[in-house]
Amino acid sequence: MADQSTELRETVRKRYAASALQVTQGDGAACCGAGPVEVDDSFGSALYAADDRDALPADALAASLGCGNPTAVADLHAGERVLDLGSGGGIDVLLSARRVGPAGKAYGLDMTEEMLALALANAAKAGAANVEFLKGTIEAVPLPAGTIDVVISNCVINLSTDKPAVFAETFRVLRPGGRVGVTDVVAADTLTPDQRAERGDYAGCIAGALSFAEYRAGLEAAGFAEVEITPTHPVADGMYSAVIRAVKPSGAPSR
Repeated sequence: MADQSTELRETVRKRYAASALQVTQGDGAACCGAGPVEVDDSFGSALYAADDRDALPADALAASLGCGNPTAVADLHAGERVLDLGSGGGIDVLLSARRVGPAGKAYGLDMTEEMLALALANAAKAGAANVEFLKGTIEAVPLPAGTIDVVISNCVINLSTDKPAVFAETFRVLRPGGRVGVTDVVAADTLTPDQRAERGDYAGCIAGALSFAEYRAGLEAAGFAEVEITPTHPVADGMYSAVIRAVKPSGAPSR
């Protein structure tokens, strides 16, 4: 099982490294295996408001691979500290940095060197001073416990081969009262893992998706409360982009 997980992670890493290189070489990004970002409206920068797109470097838009816009659902406030799990080319980090202002900070976490290089270049083009990009995996976040106000993510948690670890790490880094506002691909409860795999591959954001019930159970097992999972649009038969919100209880310790 460990070998299979390692192999899947490497497949994902190679897919997104190639996407970053496509952007830097001027060929456009592959969107969760679905082609150039503007071809399929289920994924990519088309899901962002025009005002947001206009304020960002072109390469940040071209590298947008997500299934939603988590910064629009996370209700960010000035002065907050935000962490983006699987930050890719940096689009959600840059938007978060604008929303939290100079008194706040936006962190981006990614395991892919090519994406991190692209994100740093995009941050420089945007003149964003309140951002920091970290290399690492979303199953082992390189930040201290209880230091983040909001965790966001855009169509990345489905790519993890150890989702309980992702939920536990998210809970750990959040301060008591902190919140989650992510977008992700979620499967209908009636679909088996095999049926999900029939609809798309793992690196394409489909085969590894949790069902609605599994996602809720995973967050609650990690300690989260007020879990809300709201589908927004279909991405495959019985598969949906969804907004997921949850809160770390105010009295909860950081594990």
